[in-house]
Amino acid sequence: MKYTFSPAPGYVLPVAGSDEQFPVNRIFCVGRNYAAHAREMGQDEREPPFFFMKPASATVAVNGQTAEIPYPPMTGNFHHEIELVVAIGRQGRAVSQDEAESLVYGYAVGLDMTRRDLQLEARDKGRPWEFGKSFSQSAPIGAIRRVADVGHPKSASISVAVNGQPRQASDIAKLIWSVPECIAFLSQFETLQPGDLIMTGTPEGVGAVVVGDLMVGRIDGLGEIQVRVAG
Repeated sequence: MKYTFSPAPGYVLPVAGSDEQFPVNRIFCVGRNYAAHAREMGQDEREPPFFFMKPASATVAVNGQTAEIPYPPMTGNFHHEIELVVAIGRQGRAVSQDEAESLVYGYAVGLDMTRRDLQLEARDKGRPWEFGKSFSQSAPIGAIRRVADVGHPKSASISVAVNGQPRQASDIAKLIWSVPECIAFLSQFETLQPGDLIMTGTPEGVGAVVVGDLMVGRIDGLGEIQVRVAG
């Protein structure tokens, strides 16, 4: 096969305890999935889950060492959002909540980095969030922990600190829409494929980072990631 130009590189994540690599297909993100974060974003009601997407090029693999991400252009309010990431390992369409977990290959710790000023401007004008959320190197994600090793976590502390100072701290048990509910709902609209990731939402305490800041994100049982903002 002859390409017009060289194809874009594939994006992969490490699998903990293995030399395997998990190829990233699509990244689905659940919006406002912790009540306290929904309130800090100006919403105060339980609504059906909604999703936005990041490109595969948002993926930054964090594997044991401190990863660096650039401070993106066209923003003065670059925010961290710590999230539980679900890695899909089996195809599924219109699955039930009871079937949903059978699609999961594993779980990881991730950050949904956000150009908050651009997101809020778009939201207030009724426009898509793309420039605020869907940009390259905006999803640093740690090694995937296989279900065979960690099971399906229902409760675990989730936190992020910046330069050693706590910012976000909650528990994944506080998800408004659980992992099975998110998978089942999303699969009504789109056939999920191996390699898809679901970022399940962030708790309260989101805030800005600047060049030089070091973020340490952790979910009990899934390890931690260290990410520095580069110039």
